[in-house]
Formats: sequence, C-alpha cells, structure tokens
Amino acid sequence: MDSACLFCRIGAREIPAEIVRESDRIVAFRDVDPKAPTHVLLIPKEHITSVAELGEDHSDVLVDIVQAASQLARAEGIAESGWRLVTNVGPDAGQSVFHLHFHLLGGREMGWPPG
Repeated sequence: MDSACLFCRIGAREIPAEIVRESDRIVAFRDVDPKAPTHVLLIPKEHITSVAELGEDHSDVLVDIVQAASQLARAEGIAESGWRLVTNVGPDAGQSVFHLHFHLLGGREMGWPPG
C-alpha cells in the first residue's frame, strides 16, 4: 500500500467510499463524479500505477476485475443495454489517480470514439 495514494486508502477503508463489491484482491466503489448513471471504479488492493506496470503475476487480479465488472453490470441492470470498461494510462489519456483503476460505465448511450 502507498499511504499517500487515494485509492490505496479507499481500498484499506481509511477513506469512506460507497463500496459495491470487495474481495481479497479488489475493491469496487461508486465514482464521486459519475459520468454515466452507472459509474463504478474497480481497483486492485495492491498498489499498481497503471496497466503499464502489470506483470505476469497480476493475471489473477485482472480476472477478478473483469469478472466483478460483468457481475456488477448485471446487478446494475445494464448488462443487456451495454456497458463500457475502460482504463486510462498516463496523463495524456486522462489518468488523474496513479493507481490502476477501471471505470465501469453504463446506463446511457455512449459514442465512439470517446471524448
């Protein structure tokens, strides 16, 4: 854990968040500034800066994140209409918290390309 990292502190429950799913490896919580009716952030509890830092030993956490996103999409009622799972890598891509996180977005029509 990086004690200065906002998401590490949320994962350790040092900072309150609306947690919607948790396991030994991941935490999912609602975004405080949602960009869609459903906007959930999924993070590993281990401090990993971004997908650029992932190694072979991180496959289990990635599986957990993707499975949790799929389960949450069903629970949120967006599985049939469609949802987006996205991560940003670096400042030019819009990453503002340098702890790996995926955005689960749904509940409205989304265009492509984003932004």
